[in-house]
Amino acid sequence: MSKIQILDPVTIDKIAAGEVVERPASIVKELSENAIDAGATAVTVEIEEGGVSYIRIADNGCGIPKEEVPSAFLRHSTSKIRSVDDLLHIHSLGFRGEALSSIAAVSQVEMITKTQEETFGTRYRISGGKEEDLDETGAKDGTTFIIRQLFYNTPARRKFLKTPMTEASHVSDLMTRMALSHPEISFQFINNHQSRIHTSGNGNLRDVIYHVYGREIASNLLEVRFQAEGIQITGFLGKPIISRGNRNFENYFINGRYVKNHIVSKAIEDAYKDFTMQHKYPFVVLMITMAGEEVDVNVHPAKMEIRFQNQQAVYNAIYEAVDKGLHAEELIPQVELDEPAVPKKVPAAPAPVSTSMSSTPVPSPAVPSREKMENNSPVQASMPKKEAIPPKEERDLDYFMAKMRERVRAYHDRGSQAEVDGQSQIYRQKLQADRIRETAVTARKEQEKAQAGPATETKQLDLFEEKFLDREVKAEYKLIGQVFDTYWMVQFQDNLYIIDQHAAHERVLYERTLKSMKTREYTSQMISPPIILDLGMQEAALLREYMDRFTRIGFEFEEFGQDSFAVRAVPDNLFSIAKKELLMQMLDSLSDEVSRNLSADLIDEKVASMSCKAAVKGKMKLSAAEVDTLIGELLTLKNPYHCPHGRPTIIAMSKRELEKKFKRIV
Repeated sequence: MSKIQILDPVTIDKIAAGEVVERPASIVKELSENAIDAGATAVTVEIEEGGVSYIRIADNGCGIPKEEVPSAFLRHSTSKIRSVDDLLHIHSLGFRGEALSSIAAVSQVEMITKTQEETFGTRYRISGGKEEDLDETGAKDGTTFIIRQLFYNTPARRKFLKTPMTEASHVSDLMTRMALSHPEISFQFINNHQSRIHTSGNGNLRDVIYHVYGREIASNLLEVRFQAEGIQITGFLGKPIISRGNRNFENYFINGRYVKNHIVSKAIEDAYKDFTMQHKYPFVVLMITMAGEEVDVNVHPAKMEIRFQNQQAVYNAIYEAVDKGLHAEELIPQVELDEPAVPKKVPAAPAPVSTSMSSTPVPSPAVPSREKMENNSPVQASMPKKEAIPPKEERDLDYFMAKMRERVRAYHDRGSQAEVDGQSQIYRQKLQADRIRETAVTARKEQEKAQAGPATETKQLDLFEEKFLDREVKAEYKLIGQVFDTYWMVQFQDNLYIIDQHAAHERVLYERTLKSMKTREYTSQMISPPIILDLGMQEAALLREYMDRFTRIGFEFEEFGQDSFAVRAVPDNLFSIAKKELLMQMLDSLSDEVSRNLSADLIDEKVASMSCKAAVKGKMKLSAAEVDTLIGELLTLKNPYHCPHGRPTIIAMSKRELEKKFKRIV
């Protein structure tokens, strides 16, 4: 049997390094946080070969006095805290005193540091935990670390590193988070002698987002400012159109510290639930500030995990902040059409047809002559006769130029009022009477408006502003028609709105069902045979705990043995889709550690989302009256922009965008 003995310091340091130093990005994180704690306003990070062979981190912070340099590399030596009481209100990013000792145990470290009071700087070298050199050197104020040959003395750890490109991407991702968490500090990241990130440090978070993520994301941001229960939340929310396929774009910082926490992620994603599709995740940059005693950062040596004293309060605050931020602005996606590709110009052969407007046009059966247009009825004149299209090889440039001239001349012959054969056609009594009547009506309306009273303050109209959501102004919305048996077009002021009938009906049904449940406007429908639920101990306990919430909305349960239940009745609106999976899905949602209010609202929303299966589908015929009712109800909802599954219900195209495409404006 092996005897118990104390490990030697070198082995202890290497074991401790395994918790702190996982990869090159871990070193960059620890030393960059030290630079921030030292009051630096500029931090430069340079790596080569993914950071395995070379890492340089330089700052302009306060530096380390010469006599304290050797102590800085001892285990649990720190300037951040003095006693256990300080752990309750930590304001610095580092505090454990393990970083330098762990880094020096598995690499070759050179540190150059100088305080403002000292004349010369200090160079200190340590490799594998053993001190090599300590002397004076010329240096600027601040500290520079040079890390060479990571894991050179632990080859088993080194072989588990990824490719240099992968390791460099982890460092780049970390530097992005650092720049976002402290926009007041200028960060520069250099990879293999090429500058990848360089922020200005002007304190403007939006500028950092623009520099790191580009114009598309920076132009689709919603600012958020929220404070409740001692929690302050500021930052930016990405509009749903820039959602991503993973959580890498969920950036949140607790008291300036970049962390990963499932409660914060859940609150953000739950607030975005109605705005994003499944398996899509939002873009956010949130600064969350709270009292130090409310959060425990001493969970793991890497300090990436934290615990909250009141998880539910944090969840509620973040959810409310994001939810209010998303509902603050109209979120109808604006459609922009791509510029059509301009075909290359081909030298034209001399055209056999003259381009003069006075010359005789090319005769073609496709365009009726002037005499035929005069003798025939307007309907007949507007219906061109079909022409045999020549073979493809004969349709050259001359052919297409001739056809274009014919169309232009036909348009002028048909639509111009100036070109008439007789004097009697200049004055058209009925047409002129209609125009005079329209002008008079318009003038009368303007006169009545002027006599009504002083003009109110001019304000930009908003389709979803509350005062426009009543039936009295419904006449302002003009229903144009339907395309592809699925999308309805509505004109309002200078915008064209295109509405998906399926997504819109889903949203209306969801809100209608939710409202009826909250106002107790429901009935139960008996089912036969009943649905049998065989639950585990935790699921059965949850069902018993929330049994009254289920029965309140129309469910009827009966115990059917140990941890088994028979569902005898369901809400009437779920009769056609009532299945075992629906109830299991709701129970799974209730099993989360935190949830929004832990109330019946969660159950109601699950039931309401299932009722969407009864919505009209695409290609289903709807009358104009039905669509008018659907649109009217959609516009009165709290969130009319997305269906319950995150798909948009409505998109917009401005009149200006159309005019740009038709070159009416340049």
